[in-house]
Amino acid sequence: MISNTSDVPTLAGGFITLDMVKRSTDEQARRTKIICTLGPACWDVEQLETMLEVGMNVARFNFSHGDHEGHGACLERLRTAAKNKNKNCGVLLDTKGPEIRSGFFADGAKKINLVKGETLVLTTDYAFKGDNKKLACSYPALPKSVVPGQQILCADGSLVLTVLSCDVAAGECSCRIENNASIGERKNMNLPGVVVDLPTLTAKDIEDIKEWGIPNKVDFIAASFVRKASDIHKIREVLGPDNQHVQIICKIENQEGLENYDEILEATDGVMVARGDLGMEIPPEKVFLAQKMMIRKANIAGKPVVTATQMLESMITNPRPTRAECSDVANAVLDGTDCVMLSGETAGGEHPTAAVSIMAATCVEAESAVNFDSLYQAVRNSTLSRYGSLGTSESIASSAVKTAIDVNAKAIIVCSESGATAAQVAKFRPGRPVTVLTTAGSVARQCYGVLKGCDARLLPSLE
Repeated sequence: MISNTSDVPTLAGGFITLDMVKRSTDEQARRTKIICTLGPACWDVEQLETMLEVGMNVARFNFSHGDHEGHGACLERLRTAAKNKNKNCGVLLDTKGPEIRSGFFADGAKKINLVKGETLVLTTDYAFKGDNKKLACSYPALPKSVVPGQQILCADGSLVLTVLSCDVAAGECSCRIENNASIGERKNMNLPGVVVDLPTLTAKDIEDIKEWGIPNKVDFIAASFVRKASDIHKIREVLGPDNQHVQIICKIENQEGLENYDEILEATDGVMVARGDLGMEIPPEKVFLAQKMMIRKANIAGKPVVTATQMLESMITNPRPTRAECSDVANAVLDGTDCVMLSGETAGGEHPTAAVSIMAATCVEAESAVNFDSLYQAVRNSTLSRYGSLGTSESIASSAVKTAIDVNAKAIIVCSESGATAAQVAKFRPGRPVTVLTTAGSVARQCYGVLKGCDARLLPSLE
């Protein structure tokens, strides 16, 4: 692999030595941030304190599950733990978003067995109780959206269907079953390549934001299935004029979102490479290409980017990750991600603390393979190439980072009311700690939560 941070063609990793492989890991040196999904495995105060100690920067509340009361109780425990440990832990509300699901079964069945080669009819009558011959689908426009030969993926791709025919009048599609599968009720369904006629922000999402997110002063909203810039504008409308400080992180989960990525990036505060559904919507062997493209563009724009899904998936049950999983985390760091995320590993896994600790250590080791002096120049040159010039405040941030590198400064201190200056300094990857001094609790949590290499201190005044 050729280095993309060198002025001349050289192989990457030229300064990695055997000593680097053998030395102990200093997890306190970590710059990449970690987002942890909260759930039954980690929602008591003591467990949360431990996770904060070993590396959790942001707590994710997944509104695809649970209710307002349950999430509220968990948030109260999180804030108790954060106060006990003096940590500016960010709070992220992850919306459920639009989704297509299979229906319920007849006769109280918990599962149905589907046989390869047989025909399965999908009906848009969601009241229909299905079996292995006919199954309900929650998407009313299904027969108008797909065509014969197109594939439908169900239950995270464990069931593949090929459309044989569509009957718009009857609201049905006949499909060939491509593999043997046993599935339960209400499983997710993906229509690769189809522009789905569903609103990005559902009535439930709006209620969750207005009735839970705003009253509980969340710091981030992760918006599921964002497909265009207007989706972000809608969320800002829902937040209202008094809550524009809440940062929106757009989850790119389908081809339409990829196609409109540039306009989404311009409008959003941050991006999440949501590889789970994305891997259903585009060929899985192309997900890494999309990941690298999105991370690079976000780095140039100076917007925080999160890499998510199945990063340490095996640790849901196993005490150690696979080597491939550690490499996946490390490669995301080398790609330039600001944050990595744990989902089921912390929400329902058997080893939540170990998952956070191993992810933190992997991030540190990956960062040790980065030449930050060259990376600064690469970010600056790429920004100039993309935009033609730097803005005034961005130029000041760039100069501050260059000076810190030249004089080998031990740290950079940033005074920031909104976090914007801190984000610009973090963009240029100074390779040394950045401490953000601010008077706003939300800014402290946002900087500590997602800005690479940034810590935050909350002060009564900056004067």
